[in-house]
Amino acid sequence: MELSVAPCSVRSMSEIANGVAPVLLACAADVVLKEGRRLVLMVRETPPHLGHLRTMTRLAEIGAMISPPVPAFCTRPAPIDEMVGHSCARVLDLFGIDTGTVRRWGEPADGDDDEPVISA
Repeated sequence: MELSVAPCSVRSMSEIANGVAPVLLACAADVVLKEGRRLVLMVRETPPHLGHLRTMTRLAEIGAMISPPVPAFCTRPAPIDEMVGHSCARVLDLFGIDTGTVRRWGEPADGDDDEPVISA
């Protein structure tokens, strides 16, 4: 079992980081971390203060990935649905699910073998 928490509140992030599991979400995340499986948290609150950053560090140290839903402006998204779609595709890519919409640095755009794409 792999798990993504999207969106992830600071409260949920803190419960997961500290092993406090009062709700099913935190309990499931705790099991995922205990078993060494992939856990991705799309932390929504910004800007983070030092306490949030320390909690994120603790999570990264125990195996979680922090992936805030931040739009990638380098892909020049026009409508809001492109921004949301790109954020979702990037998280799915972390789980090995290829949506065909996320390219890595240096990969050419479709039909353009000369110019690398700026993306994930």
